[in-house]
Amino acid sequence: MKIRGVLFTLALLSSSSEAFVPHQVAFARAPAALEASKLERLPDSAVKVTITVPGAASKAAFDKVCNELSRTVTIPGFRKGAKIPPQVLENAMAGKGGRYALRTQAINELLGELIEPALKDEHGLEPIGQPTLEKDAEEIAKNFKPGEDLELDVLCDVWPDIKWKEVEGQEKPYFGLKGKYSRKPFDDTKFNKALNDLLERYAQLAPIEDKGHELQMGDSCVVNMEGWMATEDGEKGEALPNAASGDRVEVVLGPGRYMTGLVEGLVGAKVGETKVVRVSFPEALKDKSLAGKPAIFDVTVLEASTRTLPELTDEFAEKVRPGLTAESLKEELRKAVDSESAKEFKPARNAAIAKALADVMEVDVPDTLVTNQAREKFAMMMTDMRNSGVPDEEIKNQIKPENFLKYKKIVRDDIIKDFKVSMAADEIGRMEQIEVPDYQVEEQMEAIKQDAAESKEDFDEAQIRARVASTLQREAVMDFLADNADLEVEFTEGEEFDEALMEQLAQESLQREEEARKSQEGEFSVETVATEPQTVDPEPEPEVVAKEAEPEPQPEAMAEGETAQRDYSTMSVEEKAYYSLLDSGALDK
Repeated sequence: MKIRGVLFTLALLSSSSEAFVPHQVAFARAPAALEASKLERLPDSAVKVTITVPGAASKAAFDKVCNELSRTVTIPGFRKGAKIPPQVLENAMAGKGGRYALRTQAINELLGELIEPALKDEHGLEPIGQPTLEKDAEEIAKNFKPGEDLELDVLCDVWPDIKWKEVEGQEKPYFGLKGKYSRKPFDDTKFNKALNDLLERYAQLAPIEDKGHELQMGDSCVVNMEGWMATEDGEKGEALPNAASGDRVEVVLGPGRYMTGLVEGLVGAKVGETKVVRVSFPEALKDKSLAGKPAIFDVTVLEASTRTLPELTDEFAEKVRPGLTAESLKEELRKAVDSESAKEFKPARNAAIAKALADVMEVDVPDTLVTNQAREKFAMMMTDMRNSGVPDEEIKNQIKPENFLKYKKIVRDDIIKDFKVSMAADEIGRMEQIEVPDYQVEEQMEAIKQDAAESKEDFDEAQIRARVASTLQREAVMDFLADNADLEVEFTEGEEFDEALMEQLAQESLQREEEARKSQEGEFSVETVATEPQTVDPEPEPEVVAKEAEPEPQPEAMAEGETAQRDYSTMSVEEKAYYSLLDSGALDK
């Protein structure tokens, strides 16, 4: 689906470091003075907050729970909606096995109301995920007496801070990043053409006074043109529309400039002479009534001039733009020519920058963020398997929470690296005031809206706009870092396509596929499973009827206990995780 593809592309564009939507936190904010709560820092950007709840607040929370229950519960001797004494309510709940249920609910109410102000207002921290009590609420409730002070120890992940390392010889730690990546060599052919086109725009014309001069390649002439469609026998047919003809048309005699045959038909013509020129309109012409069709023109030469291209000197560069020199003009032109080609290699460049960036900073990444990212990657991997033709029932029957925990362990390091780079990019963008113009965001949004309209898909415009802005901003940061980096570029020629080898590999793949189909069954899952000690059942995905598809090539059968020798260095994160799970026995072969 197009919109789903857009979301996935925005999430991983240029590099995996762009997989996190920015969290608008003032990183330089100073912590507020401690007030009613105490804070203890824990590993992985977690904290323990000790909140002392005054007796009045504990009683108010308990009374609120009791009053809400009184309005809905039915107890003999009390009319519905009447205020029922707390003792009566507790006795009624105890009869149903919930002796401390009301006090437990009051404690949870206090937790929800007090933890965020304690973290944000008192300690200047931004909570992430769901805070939990260090001791179970039901255990606390056994000793909880409404109206008395209550001490709650709360655990919570918080948004981390970046600690930049000092880099010797650099003004800023993220300047001079060292790395290496490969790309194709600079295209000198494109550069020479672009330079020649620039010189052509400044060509000097000199009228040719010799009436006997025959036009040659490189000359310029002014002509009147009258055209007709060519008939099947090559004669003049229907007159061409005015847009295809014209008076005082300037024609520069050079290859590839106009419709095939025009320049060739004018070579050797003289001023005052009318030549019959046979041409073919380009196939890509917008006017499809003319595209690719033959035509005949009567071309009368009115004037002729020689054209002289200027030399690339400092004086010429100054004419192009004040302040330019011949060398700076060539450098700008090289960058412009290479900008399109370089886009293909930006992911490799960004990966080199990201690796170096991670080495000059320290960030404690909360487990909550790791878990959320692992769930998304896991679900994406499973969805890809389903899209490859694995039946839903086979998928749903295999994955268990413990298998997801194994997957999370496998991808944890990659997720942490990605998050560190993502957070650093946001911080650098803020410090360097790197902003993306609104029109660039709008251009991307218009393209997405058009795709949505064509595919008749609904999408969350606000959410996608935020992702578009985030992706563009991070790409701008990566460009900024690249401009200030010390990157080694290895230029490599593209590999030639070996058609015979590809055919051989395809046949071998089909043979393995047939053997695997007869001997193996793959069982995987698209369910998102909980990873915390208190597991929560995931919401079931809507049932999808998978259309019949060619089965994907499966690994060749191995003897029991045998582990395949795999080259993990060339695999993506998802591939490493999948094969590690497969080899560890978390997935059935």
